[in-house]
Amino acid sequence: MAAVGAARCLLHGSMLRSFSRGKNAPKNKHILARCCVRTFCGESEDVAHSHNAKKPQFTDPPVQDVLSRITGLDLQKVFRPIKQDLKLPSYKLMTDKQLNQAINNASEQAKKLLHMPPVLPERKPIDDVLSEDTVLDGMDTAKYVFTDITYDIPHRERFIVVREPNGTLRKATWEERDRLVQVYFPKEGRKLTPHHIFKEENLKMVFSQDRHEDVLNLCLVQFEPDSSDYIKVHTATYEDLDKHGKYDLLRSTRHFGGMAWYLVNARRVDGLIVDMLKRELLQDAVSLVSLFHMVHPHSESAQEAALQQATGADLLKIYAQKESQRAGYIELALQVFEPAAEESTAV
Repeated sequence: MAAVGAARCLLHGSMLRSFSRGKNAPKNKHILARCCVRTFCGESEDVAHSHNAKKPQFTDPPVQDVLSRITGLDLQKVFRPIKQDLKLPSYKLMTDKQLNQAINNASEQAKKLLHMPPVLPERKPIDDVLSEDTVLDGMDTAKYVFTDITYDIPHRERFIVVREPNGTLRKATWEERDRLVQVYFPKEGRKLTPHHIFKEENLKMVFSQDRHEDVLNLCLVQFEPDSSDYIKVHTATYEDLDKHGKYDLLRSTRHFGGMAWYLVNARRVDGLIVDMLKRELLQDAVSLVSLFHMVHPHSESAQEAALQQATGADLLKIYAQKESQRAGYIELALQVFEPAAEESTAV
């Protein structure tokens, strides 16, 4: 195609030279030049477009569908007992039909409880100086904060400024905004000063007690989803789970999808795939590899899978051969499923 494009360009070049001697030389020159550029560069533009294709986002329906499926739906875990005020138990006699309806209602409620928290890029720092009034320099030793407390304004659009002791008037930083919004519009469970549990040394102790879910739940209440603290705590939690292979602690919770998305983007899903195969969750492992190929379409594994139109266990084998650092573990785990697959094929 490149050779054909070059030949066409040369042809248009000769036509351009011949027409340049004509009456409408300038006009024809521009027309042919544009035609030549489009013809010669058409293929390179298509290739560039394919490489610059939009990367799948966490909120995309196909991504959410995969993450929801591999999260699982264990009603016993979703509705496990929690600490609360003691109340007298209530008992109900149900027919089979009523029992099935109650189970369906519980499943629908569980799906709502498993709704995944947002995954957002870190917000850009606010460093906007509105004015520098040197005449106010030294008038006071404290900062003055001016906050619009109108009730129906979204907090992200709320106007908050700070007057520095040196007279500088600037917009409040994100940390200042979060603290002031909490003062005027308190959010239940959120504190003005973050809990000590979020300190690195305390996180290690809590992780040793397998309380990763508690940390993420508290983090979701305390911080905004695009704040640096929120992202830092989630990253530390996911890293500890991956390091010790404790993925099942978040299975059937609203945080499992976020962990899987983090590992997929970091290209470190080997441990999670092995864990799924050990738990006989073959379809979940296949879905995870499919998501990996969706996020990394130019990886060698994704290209080979597309070439062979692989599905099921074959998709995992291609991933193990082309991408995985733990190919032996994955291939060994897949051998457990081969007899069942052969039996189903024979039937």
